[in-house]
Amino acid sequence: FQRCYVHFLRNALDHLPRKADDDCLQELRWIYDRRALSEARSDLAAWLRKWSPRYPKLTCWAEETIEETFTFYRLPRQHHKHMKSTNMLERFNEEIKRRTIVLRIFLNEDSCLRLIRALAVETHENWLEANRYLNMNDLKEMKKADLRQAA
Repeated sequence: FQRCYVHFLRNALDHLPRKADDDCLQELRWIYDRRALSEARSDLAAWLRKWSPRYPKLTCWAEETIEETFTFYRLPRQHHKHMKSTNMLERFNEEIKRRTIVLRIFLNEDSCLRLIRALAVETHENWLEANRYLNMNDLKEMKKADLRQAA
């Protein structure tokens, strides 16, 4: 399970007073720019020490929930940028919404599903051919390296 770090940071605002220091959230955002999970956890510990006295509600909440946002660190570094947020999924959902609004009324549930499936196939083909949004060879190489280390 990977929780979107952007949504996590938005939810953090619920645990801060209205006139809170912007530096606090900016430093929390910077944790996601680290190259490895160990670096992110180290920076998180420093962030918790620094801001706990001033914002205990936020730091307690962050400490309990932030691990859900670190799942992307298990993937190759090249994938981090795309997988730490749900932008790709949200864009796909927006496209579904845009196309279904145009039609407004579907004859039945199957006709709606056909449209969504066609969009999914089209999106999948575009990712495979045009963008190479994620290079799966990086993931294969990472898995091979993990297997060699385990042996």
